[in-house]
Amino acid sequence: MQHRAMHRLATTEVALEHTQAGLGTQPFAGIRVVDCTHVLAGPFCTYQLAVLGAEVIKVEHPDEPDQVRETGTDAALNAARMGTNFLTQAANKQSLTLDLKQPAGQEVLRRLVARADVFVENFRPGALEALGLGAAALRAINPGLIYCAITGFGQEGPKRGHTAYDGIIQAASGLMSVSGTPEVTPLKVGAPVVDYASGAMAAFAIASALFQRTRNGGLGQVIDMAMLDAALMLLGSTVTGYQANGTVLSVPRGNDFVSANGCCYETADGLLMIAALNPRQHARLWTLAGRPDIAARARPAEVAAQEAEMKPVLTRLFATRTAAEWEELLAEAGVPAARVRSLPEALAMPQVLQRPALLQPIDAPLAERPPMKVPGAPFSYEHGGPRVTTPPPRMGQHTDAILENLGYDAAAIGALRSANVI
Repeated sequence: MQHRAMHRLATTEVALEHTQAGLGTQPFAGIRVVDCTHVLAGPFCTYQLAVLGAEVIKVEHPDEPDQVRETGTDAALNAARMGTNFLTQAANKQSLTLDLKQPAGQEVLRRLVARADVFVENFRPGALEALGLGAAALRAINPGLIYCAITGFGQEGPKRGHTAYDGIIQAASGLMSVSGTPEVTPLKVGAPVVDYASGAMAAFAIASALFQRTRNGGLGQVIDMAMLDAALMLLGSTVTGYQANGTVLSVPRGNDFVSANGCCYETADGLLMIAALNPRQHARLWTLAGRPDIAARARPAEVAAQEAEMKPVLTRLFATRTAAEWEELLAEAGVPAARVRSLPEALAMPQVLQRPALLQPIDAPLAERPPMKVPGAPFSYEHGGPRVTTPPPRMGQHTDAILENLGYDAAAIGALRSANVI
């Protein structure tokens, strides 16, 4: 008891020291990120840094906005260049318009990079090098710079110069080949999962490089992030299975799993997904089903031997109640299960509404609209966690302020604007 009391006292003292030292601030507070990315993967990467406190400056060509500014589910927002596909990963950022093909625009970027910690781009490999703005050139200006290049296929190899979007990578990686049903395959996954996975993995790579920099004397890093590689990481267990013995799923199973204990079933009013995938869950499921004989045979080999008998039993059983009733009964029994919900139903779940960082409010981009919410982060911290503090910026909203901070006076800014550099 005395040891526990001393431990609690020590923990309290440490927490007090951290508070006094300002360690409750967000992890990337004071980190400046220059964001030369567009569409989804790159902007989502920098957004994850932004919601954790980084100062992110988004760079766009003055006449060619990020294309997702004009795409999404709302025509009025698209027309205002504030489309929902842009709003998803643009909060907490500043917007600088800059023509990088002009020498004056390149000089602005160099000045910006000289004061930055991170530079992220997703141009075609070699495009920025041709402008004198590649990794070697920018790190010569700032040796501590973390330079992250996000591309479809990486900086090397025969497809290095090929442009890619989420669907292209789903096709190239084999992800589509293992998706769908026996009747409809290959099938693209509905959400742009490769884009968001690539962005999240790139953000993790950047965070790791920033941590590494604190241990290696401030030396920067170059990160080569390929969406193809990210997709193959999502296929990790499938890839390993193939590497082990050449076996790959020949016919996609749709909503079913290799075991009847992990399939989707029709109920009295909708679909129910179950996942009784360890011996304890198997025993609980089959005890609830009134089959102690099947429940007793719970090891993986024993479950496999009973597969032919199991699915017809469960099919009949789940048809006797509603999906919501089964979801509750199975949860009480300790069996993972969920009724298949629509997106509006999922967003209305009390569980989702109680996750503090997941959906965060922003001011409406159009004056006549009410405030709305955007995804923030899928995790929260005890202190200094992810939060949205400023709404997505309009094109060039912060250009003058950023240039003034870099030492440009009003006349120089006017000259840049007259030359259509900004």
